[in-house]
Amino acid sequence: MAVNRSNPPVRGTQLLVEHMSSVVRRPSLVAVEIAWRWLFGIPFLLVCAHQAQAILAAYPLESSGFNAIDTQNPWVAAGQLAGVFSYYAPHVAVVLRWLLPVEAIAWIVISGFGRAFLLSRLLPAAHTRRRFRPFTVMFLQAVWLGMLAVIFWGWLCAMHWVVATHISTAGEPDLIGFFIWTIFLSLGFFTAWALLSWTASFAPLLALLQNRSSFSALAATLALGKPFISKLAEINLVLGIVKLALLVVAMVFSAAPLPFSDELGSGAMHLVYAASAVFFLVSNDYFQVVRLEAFFEFWKVFRRPRLT
Repeated sequence: MAVNRSNPPVRGTQLLVEHMSSVVRRPSLVAVEIAWRWLFGIPFLLVCAHQAQAILAAYPLESSGFNAIDTQNPWVAAGQLAGVFSYYAPHVAVVLRWLLPVEAIAWIVISGFGRAFLLSRLLPAAHTRRRFRPFTVMFLQAVWLGMLAVIFWGWLCAMHWVVATHISTAGEPDLIGFFIWTIFLSLGFFTAWALLSWTASFAPLLALLQNRSSFSALAATLALGKPFISKLAEINLVLGIVKLALLVVAMVFSAAPLPFSDELGSGAMHLVYAASAVFFLVSNDYFQVVRLEAFFEFWKVFRRPRLT
């Protein structure tokens, strides 16, 4: 795999607007991404809602002390919410023991077929011999999910340390230290995820572009050379920040009509919440495709297409 040194230097985000426009001109790509994600997401949410209703039917909110939460005193309310969480945690854990493995397998299978079909439409036939390889993509999606689980587990351990060292019932809590460490560590884990997860996202493209196995493609992502890797990590980090920005925008949209909630009514507010959620989900799916488009375009910049 030879490095194309004749191309001028280019920043990872320099052509982001062009990549976004390219995806806009091909709406079928976004439709495929939305289809497989919602094919998994809607049944998943319905299962979660059903299990939540079953738990609440057996253990009502009244029995947990939720209705007695002091809304006028945030510090007291935080302790009461912790008690509610402790009350439901064992019952939720029983459901999660079987729900998480089942949903993880379902996500790997659905995302493997969906992402493989998306890549078969994204990559031109001239750049790949076998355009549809769902089982290769399934393995790499499983790697991506495993990386996410490790990062999330590390973040939870870090948050546990922050609470144990700064929040104490015996004395005055160190709220300033608590928030500083919470923000610092959360941003650190977010950055680590953005700088590491591109490997599992780029590996499916590499498997198709160079006719590699899943193991070979994953290993090859670490041997692309510093200039190429820096661009892939940069675009992954920037699009991760874009996702956070989309979340903030969706929250602003959902909160903007609150001063007029009495005039609009509860039905209109629920419609606003639903529209904000759909906006975030569709926008997130769009930028997922933009990420893949950017990865492919930078591959063309830094590598001469060569089939093996």
